[in-house]
Amino acid sequence: MLVMHAPPLWIKPLALYGILSSLSPRIVFHRLTPAIKLLNPHYHRNSCRTIAMVAPKVDSSGESLPEHAAGKWYSVPDLRLRDHRFTVPLDYRDPGTSLKISIFAREVVAVGKEDQSLPYLLFLQGGPGFESPRPTEGSGWILKACEEFRVMLMDQRGTGLSTPLTTSSMLQFKSARDLADYLKHFRADSVVNDAEFLRVRLVPGSEPWTVLGQSYGGFCAITYLSFAPQGLKQVLLTGRIPPIGDGCTADTVYGACFEQVVRQNEKHYKRYPQDIEVVREVVNYLAESEGGGVPLSSGGILTPRGLQLLGLSGLGSSPGFQRLHYLFERVWDPAIVPGAPEKISFYCLNAFDN
Repeated sequence: MLVMHAPPLWIKPLALYGILSSLSPRIVFHRLTPAIKLLNPHYHRNSCRTIAMVAPKVDSSGESLPEHAAGKWYSVPDLRLRDHRFTVPLDYRDPGTSLKISIFAREVVAVGKEDQSLPYLLFLQGGPGFESPRPTEGSGWILKACEEFRVMLMDQRGTGLSTPLTTSSMLQFKSARDLADYLKHFRADSVVNDAEFLRVRLVPGSEPWTVLGQSYGGFCAITYLSFAPQGLKQVLLTGRIPPIGDGCTADTVYGACFEQVVRQNEKHYKRYPQDIEVVREVVNYLAESEGGGVPLSSGGILTPRGLQLLGLSGLGSSPGFQRLHYLFERVWDPAIVPGAPEKISFYCLNAFDN
């Protein structure tokens, strides 16, 4: 059962905090299709269990690295910050022998509150694939939270400074199978285990703490409620909530969205009927291109099916219809040389990539 308790102070600020996730996650998977197909998308309840003490990591010089190392306090306007690094198991099912990775978290308090006894709030960022915020000054929700909390900005494993997964770092694996075996340890259940690892080492008496989950971070917070409720005092969600009803699967969620998708498409073409023929021409052009699409500078290929992804940003927000229309206005390169073949413009391809 999902239970959420938010103090009145938070209700209005959180209602206004509607950050939308980016269309393109930082973890680049377009070159990793064989590996992704090998991943099991389902969570396993028994993969998240009570945290055990973990053998310290040994670096290349033979020196043991501590489970937890805290840096010194430093300042940005109106805030005091301190960096924490933790050595955690890649696989919590076998913490004693598992490879170790690093988890980074930044502690944030209001100026003058460094030594005060404050309740802890863990922030879980959206994405997946995005690092936690990097405060440059006291502002927004972080400044508000620091009025009563000690805020922990944790880079979820694979992001930021937490053993980041990047296009180049993942090329170290020799096969798709090896990469898939590694990536399966970067799901929400492992993020919850990392959070519990931090809680029992940071919070005095290992008391429960508050978790604020934004977008995908909210998905992780729901997983936290399911797998480790003993570590939670309260859970605050903003920006989305996963399906939690009985029998609610990804298929039923997408099925419920289909009618809305159709309505949004109809609204766009009613507003910009001239786009109907443009989109039809682009789809035919892509389908008839060698390889079934046009190469992108990122290394991927723009296909007719990929073109549909523009609906995620173009049909889901109030100015999206206009942005989509303006993109199709410039979809073709001008014929500045007589007889030059028709081509999709770099402007359009670059906008799609971004």
